[in-house]
Order: sequence, then structure tokens, then C-alpha cells
Amino acid sequence: MRNKRVLYPVILAVLAVGSAIMIAQARAPLGESLLGGFVAGSLGETEVAAEALPVHNAAAERVVPNSQAQLLYSYSELVKKTAGAVVNVYAERMVSRSSPFGGDPFFERFFGQRMPHRSQKQSSLGSGVIIDSSGLIVTNNHVIDGADEIKVALSDGREYSSKVLLKDKRVDIAVLQIEDDADFVAIGYSDSDRLEVGDIVLAIGNPFGVGQTVTSGIVSALARNGIGISDFGFFIQTDAAINPGNSGGALIDMHGNLIGINTAIFSRSGGSNGIGFAIPANMVKAVVDAAKRGDERFKRPYIGATFAAVTGDMAEALGMKRASGAIVTDVAENGPADKGGLTVGDLVISMNGVVVEHPDALGYRLATAGVGRDAEFEVMSRSKIRKITITLEAPWSRGKGAETVISGNNPFAGATVADLVPKLAEDLNMPTGQEGVVVLAVESGSPAVRFGLKERDIVTVVNGKSVTSVNQMVEMVSRRQPYWRFEINRNGKRFSQLIR
Repeated sequence: MRNKRVLYPVILAVLAVGSAIMIAQARAPLGESLLGGFVAGSLGETEVAAEALPVHNAAAERVVPNSQAQLLYSYSELVKKTAGAVVNVYAERMVSRSSPFGGDPFFERFFGQRMPHRSQKQSSLGSGVIIDSSGLIVTNNHVIDGADEIKVALSDGREYSSKVLLKDKRVDIAVLQIEDDADFVAIGYSDSDRLEVGDIVLAIGNPFGVGQTVTSGIVSALARNGIGISDFGFFIQTDAAINPGNSGGALIDMHGNLIGINTAIFSRSGGSNGIGFAIPANMVKAVVDAAKRGDERFKRPYIGATFAAVTGDMAEALGMKRASGAIVTDVAENGPADKGGLTVGDLVISMNGVVVEHPDALGYRLATAGVGRDAEFEVMSRSKIRKITITLEAPWSRGKGAETVISGNNPFAGATVADLVPKLAEDLNMPTGQEGVVVLAVESGSPAVRFGLKERDIVTVVNGKSVTSVNQMVEMVSRRQPYWRFEINRNGKRFSQLIR
């Protein structure tokens, strides 16, 4: 009993000191309350917490909360600082709808061959992020694709018209410019390559059109590919709630800097299931920089090689602990990769000191590196590790390249084909490492349509011979053949057909 009487005053004193620390920390400024308070609480030094934390030293700032008091901090100041830079994007387009009775002989007797068409206005709603005080906005391409008019609404209710400066379907990014000379609140970039799984993030957007909404979560995974929403394959995955209408909105870090553009969710119901995907800020910055330079399109460097994913069997044969990297399947003669010493069968392990997880990750590294840069690759060649340097060139054309319409008695008649040089591949949003003859258009009702040819198909083999140029293909199909056997490459998949 006596011992308990002695302990009561001690316990009360400890509680009083703890309450005073909680109150002091609750009144701390933004930098201290969100991150510095964690450091001060663990080290017992309030002076450390008062110092501004550098943005680019993210790894040193990650501290796990170790008390209930540290879990009571609010994101409100951070939201106040950044929410004004997240806007609503309204895209309107006029679409023409044909009559459901078109082709019906009874109705055509009254209306003739020209059946009435109706024009209807369609609207789409998304989000965007102001990344420059001049009114430069980033959003998703699918939010504004095909729009005749684009308007943006700020969080304070102001509305402005905007125009498209640059858009890229493969990455699903569009850059807009507000048509006004006012200064706007903008968000700065963070180095998204410094992100780690478990980092805290906030998602800001306009889900379902209910108004600006903030959700919180963590980085669930990095370098996600195979999402199937675009050709881009290097997403940040987060469990912060992202819903329809959030597309183009901001994913921010605890410094209030942009780390990604919210783009897609994995859902069977249409709502958030805690699996959202964002395009990394470094990719966003590369596209925005192209828009600032006045480029009409975002140009990816040409490396002159094609790559494939490493399978489990390959990894086992190479003595790797897990399947990762990008294996070289083809190298263009006299291309940048060929000049740098890359050969078929080499395994690309890293680029500029950063691990390459898969071919899509390598594509991301190349795109963000930029044209004209020297890139250092670490490759495994015949079980030996070596380093090579490759200069990333702009896609070349070696002239315009041949283009013609195939005619005659063959399954390609009616197809417009061209040499698939890197510049044309870039214009068609196709991988620049492929070579051959690409189908540009197919005439309605032609043999090419009947036998299944489509735009962007790459003809690779005709009757057992590889097709490397339009002139060669024209010569092949001009000869009478007892049968036709050909192969095409369609979106990375090979199809073959036999016609007798």
C-alpha cells in the first residue's frame, strides 16, 4: 500500500509531461507536425523538428510513428497548401448518331438513302493538376480525348476555358493551358524514383462529380505493368481511394509535391477497391517539358532493339533468384544498341544504376531519360556482367520510306502498306524497335478486309519468306501462287493464316 502511494505522484507527473508534449506538438508548424514531430518525439530534440526538411532526401525522413500522440497529427495544412492546384476538367464533344432504321428498305422508301442523323452533346468529367503558375495543367488523355471544348473549374469556383498543348495516348497524359493571364496556385514535382512501398500519400480529385475530395493511403507497389489501360506499363499502385472522376487528379507526398497522376482503378463494381494506379511524376514531367518546348508530340528515344520479359525458366537457367530484367530479342543493324555493343540474348539488368524490373520498366527509363542522352546499361552476356554505353537517338526515317497500295489477285489487295521505319512507328504510337511492312489503311470490301487485315498490322512473313520492305512485298505478291501463307504481328501477338 505504501509503495502505491509513492507511485501515484510519479505517474501523475509523467502524464502531465506527456500532455504538455502533445499540446506543444499539436501547435507545431506544418513541416514539424507531419514529419519533424516524429523525429523530435523519437530523439527528444524539438530543435530538430523546427528545421525545414529537404525535399530530395526522402529516404532519411521516413520515420515510423512510435506513440499514440504522433498518430493524431492532421493533414489539413498540407491539403490547404495543395488543394487549390487540383481542378475539375469538363470536356464536351458533339457526336453524330445514325438512325437505328438505316438500311431498312421500308424506311428508305420514305427517306431515301440519306437517313436522318442526330447530333448529341457528350460530356466527361475528370480532374487535373496545375503544375505551373502560368496555368499549365496535366490531366489524363482519356479525359479530354476527342473533346471540342474543354473547361476547368478551380476549387474556389472560378471557371476558365483551356486548350490542348500536347497529348500522348500511349502514356495517357494531356497538357492543357488555361486561356487567361492570371497567376495560379501550382504544385511542384517530387522525384518519383525515390518512392518506396509504404510511403504515405494523399489523392485529390473530383470523384463522381461530388466535388473536390481528399483520400489518404500508402504506396502499395511500384513499377506495376500489365494494367491494360494504355501502352504505358510503369504505374505507382496505391490504396488511397480513387474513383471515377479522379482521373487526372493529384497523388501527392507528405511535402505537398506531385508524385503521380491518378489514372485508373482495379474494380469489378466501378468503385474503389483499394487498388489504384498513378503515372509517376517523372514521366509526367518529361511530357510537360516537351509541351513547354512547343513540341507537337512527346518523342521517345530510339534505341534500336526489342526486348522480352524474363520467364521463370529463363531465370533458372541463368542462375537468377527471381525473374527480372529485359532480354534482348532483336537488334537493328547500325542502330544505337548495335553501335553500343548490345547483342541478341543479352539480359539488361539496370539502366543508369537503376534496376530494370521488366521491359515496360526499361521503356519508362528510356522515355524519361530523353533524346540525345548517353545511358549506361548493365547487362548479363553469357553469364558475365558487363557495362555498355548507348546514345539515345531521335527516331530516324532514312527518308520517307516506301508506301503503296497493294493490287492484284492476292489476300493483301486493297491494303495501303509502308516501310515501318522508326519515325513512322513513333507517329503511329508503335514500338520503334520493330521492322517490316505496316498496314496503314484497308479499303472497304477489298480482299484485305475479307482476310482479316487491319490498320497497324505488321506483315512479317509471306509464303515462308521474311518481309523486310514494301518493294520486296510487292514483288512477292505479284507472282501467281497456288496458296498463300502469311504471318502478321498485331499488338505484339503473332497470327498466321493459310489461304488456298
